[in-house]
Formats: sequence, structure tokens, C-alpha cells
Amino acid sequence: MSASLAAVKPTRALALPAASTASAALWLTATVLLAALAYYFLGYDQGAVSVFGSDTHVHEFVHDARHFLGFPCH
Repeated sequence: MSASLAAVKPTRALALPAASTASAALWLTATVLLAALAYYFLGYDQGAVSVFGSDTHVHEFVHDARHFLGFPCH
């Protein structure tokens, strides 16, 4: 039995980068902010309630994506 164990090569562990808690929190915060912006522009911005006033350029730019993702806008 010891001969069969000697034939098996030891596997190397995968080296993972060191990530601190602060770094993970920063990445999580950035991801949540980006997701919130994407949700606002794709799902909430209607032109009339836009942070840009009554300008509908953003609405028209993402219009087809809104319908593809299931957001009504009419």
C-alpha cells in the first residue's frame, strides 16, 4: 500500500490574494453603488421624475433595455 501512495503526486494549493476587510468593504460599496445607478437609469428614470429635469435623453437611450428587462415605461 505504501508503494501506491508514493506514486501519487502531492497537489499544490491555489494561492489566493490577501484581501483585507477594508478592501472587501470598498469593493462591496462600489458594486452596490454601481448597481443602484444602473437600476435607477434602467428602471426608474422616466424623464418627468429624472434628476436631469424633463430631459428624456437617458430614457430614450436605455428604452429598449428597459423593456427587455421587464420595466414598463408607457
